[in-house]
Amino acid sequence: MLTVENLTLHYGKSQILNGVSMAAQAGAVTCVMGTNGVGKTSLLRAVAGAHPRSGGEVSLDGAQLGRLPAHQLARMGVGYVPQGRDIFPLMSVLENLRTGFSCLPKSEHHVPDEIYDLFPVLKDMRQRRGGDLSGGQQQQLAIARALITRPKLLLLDEPTEGIQPNIIQHIGDVIRLLRERGDMAIVLVEQYFDFAFDLADQFVVLKRGAVVANAPKEAMDRDTLMGLVSV
Repeated sequence: MLTVENLTLHYGKSQILNGVSMAAQAGAVTCVMGTNGVGKTSLLRAVAGAHPRSGGEVSLDGAQLGRLPAHQLARMGVGYVPQGRDIFPLMSVLENLRTGFSCLPKSEHHVPDEIYDLFPVLKDMRQRRGGDLSGGQQQQLAIARALITRPKLLLLDEPTEGIQPNIIQHIGDVIRLLRERGDMAIVLVEQYFDFAFDLADQFVVLKRGAVVANAPKEAMDRDTLMGLVSV
C-alpha cells in the first residue's frame, strides 16, 4: 500500500532523514521506532505532505505521489493523526468530525455509525467543544476525524502520549479492528514500547535519520528490539 524509497528531509540546513526506505502493507501495522529526535515524526510529516521532502519517492497503492500538498494527499487516501492531535478546540466534536468531509464527495457528507461504534464517547459528547475534552478523548476525536476521510493509509504519531491507561487500551483495540478489516495500511510512531510491540506486524527502527532495522515481528525478538530503540 505504501512504499517510501530513499527519502531525505531537511529543516533549513539540518538534514533530518537520510535515505529512508520502508513499506507498509494493507491489513498490517508498521511501527516506526527509535529514540527522541531520530526523525520519526518528520517521516510521517513527509509522507502526509505536511513538510516537503528533499528527495526520494513516496508511492501509495502503486502510484507515485510526487510533491502533492497535504490536502490533496488526504483526498487520495492518506489519513494523518499528528502528535498533539491538532483538533479545533472552539469547535464542537461534531464540527471537528465534519472537517473530514472536505476530502469526500457530497453524497458521503455524514458521520458513519462505525465512527460512533469505535468511539462511543464521541457520540455522547458530539455537541461539546473539542477543547473541553480530556486528552484521551481528544486523541479519540483526532483518530475519528482521520477515519472520516476513508483513508487507505492511516498515519498515527504517538497516539498514547499523555493519556490514561484505559483509553490507551481502547485505542489499541481500535487499531486491531482496523487492521483486521484488511483494507488499510497503518503506520504507527510510538514510544510506549509494550503498546508498539503488541500491535506491530513490522518494525522499522530509525537512528540518526536512517533505517537501522526493518523486519517483520517474527524476525525481531523483544530484547533485540529493546536494545535498538533504547540506545
